Amino acid sequence: MRFAPAELMRFAPVVVGCAGTTLTADEQALFAKHKPYGFIVFARNIDNPAQLRALVESFRAAVGNPDAPVLIDQEGGRVARLKPPHWPVFPPAAQFGKQFASDPQGARQAAYENARAIGAELFALGIDVDCAPVADLPVAGAHDVIGDRAYGFTPDVVAALAEATMQGLIDAGVLPVVKHIPGHGRARSDSHLELPVVEADRATLEQSDFQPFLALKHAPWAMTAHIVYTAYDKALPATISPTVIRDVIRGHIGFDGVLISDDLTMKALSGSLAELAKASLNAGCDLVLHCSGKHDEMVGMLPALPAMSQEAARRIHHAATQKRRPEALPRAARA
Repeated sequence: MRFAPAELMRFAPVVVGCAGTTLTADEQALFAKHKPYGFIVFARNIDNPAQLRALVESFRAAVGNPDAPVLIDQEGGRVARLKPPHWPVFPPAAQFGKQFASDPQGARQAAYENARAIGAELFALGIDVDCAPVADLPVAGAHDVIGDRAYGFTPDVVAALAEATMQGLIDAGVLPVVKHIPGHGRARSDSHLELPVVEADRATLEQSDFQPFLALKHAPWAMTAHIVYTAYDKALPATISPTVIRDVIRGHIGFDGVLISDDLTMKALSGSLAELAKASLNAGCDLVLHCSGKHDEMVGMLPALPAMSQEAARRIHHAATQKRRPEALPRAARA
């Protein structure tokens, strides 16, 4: 990390995307002016390895930060932005959960090796943050937006395999982002499309849904859930709820890493992007996430952002110390 915490505060507390496979002149100018702290890539931004490496380098050059984090959702299974023919197919989390039933140690090792292989692919591209693992705990009747993205149905299985995945990514030089804190597994709707409301009481949540996150509270980064937990806040989803972030995420769970919102453009949230960004940061998120890559949305949001907080800069700097620079790692076996 080239910048001390005080120097990090000159970057805007936001992670953004772009529209295509290269930065346009307008995007470069926007990023140079407002200096978002990080970037995220999606399938629309990816053509081939050389192109993607060049795009990643151009992000960092645009903001004058060679350490600017570049994120991706590369869980394996149905959530994978890097795909054949240039990249291998990685299995969904549920595969390791099935193995865990008969071979816990083997499953942990397999999850670790899989994550290290994913990390090796990302590291080679200059991508240094992976939005994985999913530590959500599905329950009967929940929406399948999580489904096989989860490692299992009990806190101990999810925590063990998510921990192995975290360590595999870190050992490959990539920081993991645990999601979706404090838990999306009980939601009966998809937060991409509408706002889920979870009405379970505190005892139930604390004894089940929150348990994997408590076990992973040492994670460097975590991503919020756009979900209302009525036991704590009857109106506001976790991302913009000071009560949930203070009392549950920072309090009960004890997470003190970098807290990033889930995508602000998801339909679970209502209001302008500028309002949502400020509400998320005021609630206690360290960074906000804007994924659409739409230039007009960023033009409206970026000027409204407050400066990065001192606490956010501290957490970001500390998380960066967990990064490792691996020696040459074998590429994953092609599936």
